[in-house]
Amino acid sequence: MKPIVAVVGRPNVGKSTFFNRVTGTRDALVDNIPGVTRDRNYGDASWDGIEFTVVDTGGFSQQDIDGFAGQIRFQLQQAMEDADVIILMLDGKGGASPFDADLIKILRNVSKPVFYAVNKIDGVEKEDNLYEFYNLGVDELFPVSSEHGYGIPDFLDALVAKFPSEAGAGTRPQDEAVSLAVVGRPNVGKSSLINRILGSERLLVSDVPGTTRDAIDSICRIKGKSYRLIDTAGIRRKGKVSRKLEKFSVIKALRSLDRCDIALIVMDAYEGITDQDVTIAGYALERGRGCILLLNKWDIVEKDGRTARKYIQQLRSAARFLNFAPALTVSAKTGAKVSKIFSLTDEIYRQYSSRIGTSQMNQIIEQATGQREPGIHRNRRIRFYYATQVSAKPPTFVCFVNYPEGVHFSYQRYLVNQIRTAAGLDKTPIRLFFKARKGRRQEG
Repeated sequence: MKPIVAVVGRPNVGKSTFFNRVTGTRDALVDNIPGVTRDRNYGDASWDGIEFTVVDTGGFSQQDIDGFAGQIRFQLQQAMEDADVIILMLDGKGGASPFDADLIKILRNVSKPVFYAVNKIDGVEKEDNLYEFYNLGVDELFPVSSEHGYGIPDFLDALVAKFPSEAGAGTRPQDEAVSLAVVGRPNVGKSSLINRILGSERLLVSDVPGTTRDAIDSICRIKGKSYRLIDTAGIRRKGKVSRKLEKFSVIKALRSLDRCDIALIVMDAYEGITDQDVTIAGYALERGRGCILLLNKWDIVEKDGRTARKYIQQLRSAARFLNFAPALTVSAKTGAKVSKIFSLTDEIYRQYSSRIGTSQMNQIIEQATGQREPGIHRNRRIRFYYATQVSAKPPTFVCFVNYPEGVHFSYQRYLVNQIRTAAGLDKTPIRLFFKARKGRRQEG
């Protein structure tokens, strides 16, 4: 297994900046507002050929300023339990704090390697700032600058040298995990749904909209199959995204769609389907992702025998462009129908990653164009010469024609529906492009 390194510390000492520096990404939100990172964030890193996983945690504080400090401490404790090595990040610019002493007291009881990194030390001339931290009873301090990279190479050399000797031993190839991004408006129950699936309080859950700010990954195995669950920040309407931090969260949620196979689009059935729900679904379709539409909080909806059908019909009417996406009523609170998500996921993923042979594809197009003749462009009939699948995830096809620009969108939609029916791709997005045939002079 890859060694796990947990980065802990009080708010605003630069843990997320360190995380981004070491992983070579911008996966952790960085902002000058203390307490930005609330959930744990995972990222892979490598140093001197040694791979490891870094865990960025919420800031530690005894003061329950915004109602989350207790939960952050719980998340911090979880991260330390999972870690092989722990880094306590200290603020070399702001100086030592009583909270640092509190954390050091906790870490003295940890039977794992602990590194004390004093961040925001931008050069040798700033290393005088280390002395006050030695008063906390720490034997070895590492001066670093997460922002500028000062001291990072030496620190990582020392870090990887402390990894368990058995790290990486006993590993075996893992089944490919299907990635599911859980997206939706704030406070529709995304984190609660993941917690229900995982069977533990692994993600923060609160009735305060906007709790989840980072995109968080969790791996679970259900009936022998692996699934990667990506929890995301709630996507608000652009007009309501006022704070810079919220804007970053929206961007991260959208990027999460870029790295998933299937989007679980969670909606609040009690509040009803909103325009923003449909907009979020559109984001997923634009990125070519498989989709499952989940009407959550079904346990508190007043219903009779026709309520579910009524809601789904309303959803189909509002999001006609997602007529291929299965819809399901669920309750993250009670667990009702949550297990059905994975049988649908398996079917969608099978179609999403499928490939159609060139011979079969051409037969489908030939039959479709025979049943409904293509239109006229420049006083000439549009002719289809050849069709082939160029990629999967989602299934993507190219038709070579004499006038690509002349194919009307309604005829494109007709062909997509014919491909769905003939190839059994009724639950996945399909992309269809038209190109001019090469090697011959275009007609006209």
